[in-house]
Amino acid sequence: MVLEIAQIDVLPGQEDGFAAAYAQARPILADTEGCLTTRMTRGIESPSRFVLLVEWESVEAHVENFRNTDRFTQWRTILSPFFAKPPFVEHYADVAGE
Repeated sequence: MVLEIAQIDVLPGQEDGFAAAYAQARPILADTEGCLTTRMTRGIESPSRFVLLVEWESVEAHVENFRNTDRFTQWRTILSPFFAKPPFVEHYADVAGE
């Protein structure tokens, strides 16, 4: 399992619109083969910053089943109008012993 963390900075004043768009777009992501869980969080100190947490079976599942497909295009079309800048995305693996 890998954890994808995406930091998303939203245009100030567009936070509620982004949250509504995410609710619309979430099934596109969540129903992707290899996607285990999804969670969107919003910053308290920085309310225009959101963090998306997605657990994938593997990095390949993320890339091959979502990122390189029309699903990603649909997802991005819904959400990108709210972006202040491109999201910062990285993948993480659990540390042994956890």
